[in-house]
Amino acid sequence: MTRTNGRFAEKVLGPDELRVYHARNARSAARGLAFLATRFSAKEAFSKAIGLGMHWPMTWRALQTLNKPSGEPMVVASGELAEWLEARGITARVTITDERDYAVSFVIAESAQAQEANGSDS
Repeated sequence: MTRTNGRFAEKVLGPDELRVYHARNARSAARGLAFLATRFSAKEAFSKAIGLGMHWPMTWRALQTLNKPSGEPMVVASGELAEWLEARGITARVTITDERDYAVSFVIAESAQAQEANGSDS
């Protein structure tokens, strides 16, 4: 992060994530870095779960991992990625954990057809 002078965060994080990052980073550089690591991890996991990797329409800033009022993380897509997901009936769930030296995220992506076949309504 020192080498890029914060540009990495601006390249990878969406606007809402970037606001949280700056607030956490202002309180503690370690907290800012941990937030960035968890969001990067979630984006990587999501891109793989939907089968695209980091290829159009999946871009770093097109997907944000935000928190519900309960604290539960949720993925929020925008732009062409949101349209791509909606056209395919894909929804996703994310879980994130981090410790001092690492961050791990898991994403489960389901299509509407898979949800119907499994009897799930969420």
